[in-house]
Amino acid sequence: QVQLVESGGGLVQAGGSLRLSCAASERTLSTDRIGWYRQAPGKEREFVAATSWSGGGTDYADSVKGRFTISRDNVKTTVYLQMNSLKPDDTAIYYCNARPRWLRDQSGGYWGLGTQVTVSS
Repeated sequence: QVQLVESGGGLVQAGGSLRLSCAASERTLSTDRIGWYRQAPGKEREFVAATSWSGGGTDYADSVKGRFTISRDNVKTTVYLQMNSLKPDDTAIYYCNARPRWLRDQSGGYWGLGTQVTVSS
């Protein structure tokens, strides 16, 4: 089982920045797609951004395009989410997720325990 550990969350003022990290125990073909989801209180978990260890296919939710950047370090098996121009609506628990490229199920794949991001107004 692939283990994912998030870090980097915290409290930040609107307009500020945070960088989240997701350390993966390994990268495999069955976990090639890796990225971030978030869940705010009382809301459904939603997709944020994703990339692939093998390269290509970087995607972002419309709500974060131009503000968030996902990147990866294949040697460290770590994925990052640079979050700039943060808004109160970005407040959520951010979860790292890894899955095969073919898996579309919102709840599928491997999950970390999450890291809290709170953006104050």
